[in-house]
Amino acid sequence: MSASDKEQGTASKHRPDLEVAWQSDWIWRSRRIQINDFAYFRKEIKVREALASAKLFYSAHHTAKVYVNGKKLGGFVSPAPTNPEKRKTYLAYDVTELLASGANCLTADAHYLGGGGQNYYDGLPGFRLQLHLAYADGSEEVVRTDATWRVLKEMPHETGTPYQQNRRVSAIEKYDARKLDAKWRFSGYEGETLKAKIAKIGRDDWPMTVQRIPEGAIEEEIVCAKLPQRAGSDIDGERPQVFDPGRIVSGWPKFKLKGIAGATIRLRMSEDLDENGRVKHNVTNEQSDHYYDEYTMRGEETETWQPDFSFKAFRYVEVTGYPHEIAPGEVTVCWAHTDMAYVGRFSCSDEHLNALYAAAIRTQKNNTLGQTVDCPHREQAQYTADTDLQAETLLYNFDAIDIVDKTLSDFTDAQLADGTFPFVAPINYDNKDFRIQIPEWDLHYATLMWKLYEASGSIGALEKHYETARRMADYFVGIRDPKTGLVPLDKGWHISDWPYPSVEHAGEHLTVQQIKLVLSLRIVSRSADLLGRKEESGAYANLAAELSGRIVGQLYDPKAKRFRDSSDASATHQGVTAIALAAGLVPAEDREAAIESVARQPWECRTVLSLPLLRMLFENGREAEAFALLDRREYPGWGYMLAQGAQTMWEGWEDIESHSHAWNGYPARLLQEFVVGIRSEAPGFAKAVIRPYLPDGLTFAEADAWTPLGVIRAGWYREKDGAVRVRARIPEGMEARLSLRLDGRTIERELSPGDNEWSIR
Repeated sequence: MSASDKEQGTASKHRPDLEVAWQSDWIWRSRRIQINDFAYFRKEIKVREALASAKLFYSAHHTAKVYVNGKKLGGFVSPAPTNPEKRKTYLAYDVTELLASGANCLTADAHYLGGGGQNYYDGLPGFRLQLHLAYADGSEEVVRTDATWRVLKEMPHETGTPYQQNRRVSAIEKYDARKLDAKWRFSGYEGETLKAKIAKIGRDDWPMTVQRIPEGAIEEEIVCAKLPQRAGSDIDGERPQVFDPGRIVSGWPKFKLKGIAGATIRLRMSEDLDENGRVKHNVTNEQSDHYYDEYTMRGEETETWQPDFSFKAFRYVEVTGYPHEIAPGEVTVCWAHTDMAYVGRFSCSDEHLNALYAAAIRTQKNNTLGQTVDCPHREQAQYTADTDLQAETLLYNFDAIDIVDKTLSDFTDAQLADGTFPFVAPINYDNKDFRIQIPEWDLHYATLMWKLYEASGSIGALEKHYETARRMADYFVGIRDPKTGLVPLDKGWHISDWPYPSVEHAGEHLTVQQIKLVLSLRIVSRSADLLGRKEESGAYANLAAELSGRIVGQLYDPKAKRFRDSSDASATHQGVTAIALAAGLVPAEDREAAIESVARQPWECRTVLSLPLLRMLFENGREAEAFALLDRREYPGWGYMLAQGAQTMWEGWEDIESHSHAWNGYPARLLQEFVVGIRSEAPGFAKAVIRPYLPDGLTFAEADAWTPLGVIRAGWYREKDGAVRVRARIPEGMEARLSLRLDGRTIERELSPGDNEWSIR
């Protein structure tokens, strides 16, 4: 068995309830800063008898894997990315059971990415650890990283390898198993080592905070189907062997093969195959010759390896460099993502809708990788707008409060002096390739903050993020045109809808941007009121009212009863009026006509504006039209993706870019919220209503949803005699009621905590 086989087991899950005062040094293997660098650390310690407890804390920039006597701690790709100059997270574990009396060994493999990539902050290379030992006699001992730690002179990981994709978010792992002695992780190792160096990070340079979100974890190890080798595919004598897990996954490939000394195995990944059945050299729609990892074998009877220092995402794995036929099960794919608790559920009598829900959940898991990301392969970057759309499904199906809070915190850390944001965070904003802004995306900060408050019921969420939202809103208020009172085009890239929208951007004032600012100002006003800042609340309410009047006065077409796309546009896009209706900006006397106009129009919205469109229809008596869009099987729409064989959601309706984009996952929430009818009526689900919509084609629909009070469950079922049976399980502490529209009647019932059931005719 190889050293990599022995390291597969993990122990001691991360404990975010444990905190520590940091005293240790940051260390590295040298004082030089190199991109894609590695350092292998070790420290032997003596533990006395009668050990009462042992708590271990570590952090790294960027990631590390820590072992106690050869046992790997916790999960993967830790710690999660942040801007370390504002907030550096660390992991905490109870390792009492892993230590024995006498000699013990701590080792760590650390990776510094560097290189100015898109979804992290370069910072400086470093690793730090503290182990707190408490004995039964009351004495204590602290083991700290310092210059007495040793580093492996010749490491199995090659440093300075190329980045795997254009955004430089991960680099090739080249691993030579011959360079790591199996004794390295245990006491008594006598191989060649060097003294660790104190890193360029001072002990107190980076504010340390315990990581609140879970680590990455492997949900499933998927046994891959082996695809037949096509004639002409072995052009260079590489003997390509291609494996398919059946869908796009985040994580990494893994093999368990008979060792051949010196053989170098290359694992190339992609969503696509070329005309010869080989894995393409791309990362979604972007060319890349480097989306692969390599392992050089020791020559042992069996060798196992997985390149797990970073998340990748792919459909196919091509193995080259191995001269023998690989048997089924010897190559697998580890589906890995942030280990947030999944408690949601949706099921109905239509397998298409069940597949739609499953694809949305699968995609969301693929895109929660230490942060919410737009896609798990090309960028792995965190956007406010993407997270705002993802929050719909995240907050109904997962214990994701800390995940959403991290997004807001990362953008607080990245907020620029004028109150605006980089387009993603964390980011190397000084890199000219990523010095990008999207003004409309900034405005999603406020709506995301409000969703977090509504889901959690915690005023603390507003206290923590209010000032960031206020500064952001103030910027846009401050740049309004003095003549029109509207916000003009500004720095950055403007987006009213995406991807590939048909909204007309003509003139200086975009209607969607104005409406999103109104929503942000209202949220800032409500938040200020809840925080006791009454004067600020009134001021922002007045600003929202004034801007609303300006929008209606200058961008509304009273004859068409629609909003123009922008100040010089003639087009009246469906989504522009839909978001205006959702915001209550259409004049009251025109509202029904505007709803009718939007509802009967062929589907024009893309991912970003389809959410307010669907919500507006569901909430204004147009459930049939909204459901028809969710249930649609042809282009455009989510059903079209499924009809093409997709098991994850695409970036947009077109089959041209990312095929695992979680911002398209909100149909899962809409099915739970509007078809099953589980709806919150107060922050934190303190009050709930079960208000289902019963489409003609369904015989039943049921769902579970996450709440801070526990899982809420509901379902409706058509009986053979024409009655409708409704079931609901209500958590303790929640007020709830049923509101069922049936045959022109509205039936109301109070729901008590626990199980409730009615049969209604």
